Amino acid sequence: MRIAIAGMHIESSAYAAHRAGYRDFSVLSGSAVLSRYDFLDPAAEWIGILHARSIPGGKVLREVYDDFKQRILDGLRNAGPIDGLYFDIHGAMSVDGMDDAEGDLITAIRAVIGPDVLVSAPMDLHGNVSERFARAVELPTCYRLAPHEDAGETRERAARNLVAYLASGKRPHRAWVRVPILLPGEKTSTRVEPARSLYGSLSAVEARAGVTDASIWIGYAWADEPRCHATVIVTGDSPEVVAASASELARRLWSARASFDFVGPPGTLDEAISRALASSTRPYLISDSGDNPGAGGSGDVTWVLHRLLASSDRFAGHVVYVASIFDEAAVEVLFGHRVGDAVSVTAGARVDSRVSGPVQITGVLHGLHHGDPDAGRIAVIKVGGLHVIVTEFRKAYHRTGDFSAIGLDPAAADIIITKIGYLEPTLYDIATGWTLALTPGPVDQDLERLGHHRINRPMFPFDVFPATPDLTATMLS
Repeated sequence: MRIAIAGMHIESSAYAAHRAGYRDFSVLSGSAVLSRYDFLDPAAEWIGILHARSIPGGKVLREVYDDFKQRILDGLRNAGPIDGLYFDIHGAMSVDGMDDAEGDLITAIRAVIGPDVLVSAPMDLHGNVSERFARAVELPTCYRLAPHEDAGETRERAARNLVAYLASGKRPHRAWVRVPILLPGEKTSTRVEPARSLYGSLSAVEARAGVTDASIWIGYAWADEPRCHATVIVTGDSPEVVAASASELARRLWSARASFDFVGPPGTLDEAISRALASSTRPYLISDSGDNPGAGGSGDVTWVLHRLLASSDRFAGHVVYVASIFDEAAVEVLFGHRVGDAVSVTAGARVDSRVSGPVQITGVLHGLHHGDPDAGRIAVIKVGGLHVIVTEFRKAYHRTGDFSAIGLDPAAADIIITKIGYLEPTLYDIATGWTLALTPGPVDQDLERLGHHRINRPMFPFDVFPATPDLTATMLS
């Protein structure tokens, strides 16, 4: 059996001023694509086409999307006859001037490969799954953990299911349910209830005779398209069982809707700082959640940094890491100095100035670093107890290794303030205290403050439902 691998992987906030261009994507083509996967079944011939992956951000520039799309289509035409497509995507990509980018991409792919090729798609549970997309993909599946510690397992499951169906000669039945819920990931983490039990129940559903896969997409709340909603899809050999199981999971999700709450203790920035300074243990973590690059934030919103610098005397005697602001021009200036020099530089809000303007950072140059594949050159400026990280390009400081790589020992910090939502595993493991600061920005946790106007209403939590919506499964095959 011959199986092609292709995809574009990015999560895009409609509210970010950032636009994803070529530099944002890591691109593999041809046989190099296969290096991403260590689980490919040798019983199949795997054909790398193109895979482009970016950290989350704003919408993709249309010309960049069109180029990658064309390269995928050309690669598939040149690959010869194939039996299957492994479509490795995120599910929440937005493109300038377009709705349902993944739906557009798979529709164009179908025009090349035809209707008989089986398509399997491993996805993020924060994807937005349109009916158009679901009808074009026979074997979609998504993560069952948030944070996504099962990403590799999900990708392997998608490949295994595809090979199994190709070997059997059968085609799966699949049932799709649109659930009118739109919630941020920080309220739907599987570390806490009700998501923990809801996603934990999927393995039991999957074990039913006639079921191959059961998946719940909680959706991506910071896009603003008609496809933004939660989705349930169940696939398998029995149409009756997959339809009943999909409706059952949709009802469970709907019944739990009011129970979803923040995964960590929320608070204002000032409340977070007060808690951190009062903590008797270290390090204390503060999430600057409104500009989290890991969820689509622009990465250069200065709202938090303005406030930290304005009250820097509060941090006297403390070691505080602040990650981060990107500004190529500011880094160029800083690299004209030596470590230990007194410096003053304007930084941030070059891309996203809607919340607050550029900030003046005046202090001592603490460190200069280069070679980071994402951040490029990096400077650290010490302002009293604050260690402010300024990068050349966008970077999410979501792991302890991101700090230690530039000489900042996370264990030595009293407070770590970083642009993140829920804490990724290594930061979660070291945190002795934590506040999810409800800060403004492109991925604001206050969805009503953002002003969605293109989603299909009614939608929880924006609207009151006088009765339970129709959660009957639609059979797609």
